[in-house]
Amino acid sequence: MTPNALSYSAGVSQSTIKSILNGESKNPGIVTIKKICDGLDITVIQFFDVPEYAQLEQELK
Repeated sequence: MTPNALSYSAGVSQSTIKSILNGESKNPGIVTIKKICDGLDITVIQFFDVPEYAQLEQELK
């Protein structure tokens, strides 16, 4: 899926998507994340179910 297609399907501006993908937006809001998940047809739980977040959880304890 292209960034433009994701922007359209998620209802999020192209500039927001590109900012996230380019690492310029380090902390997108949960509403934006939820919209992106909806655009990708995944749940928020699936979105965060990656090793990077599992490791982060361990580091915070």
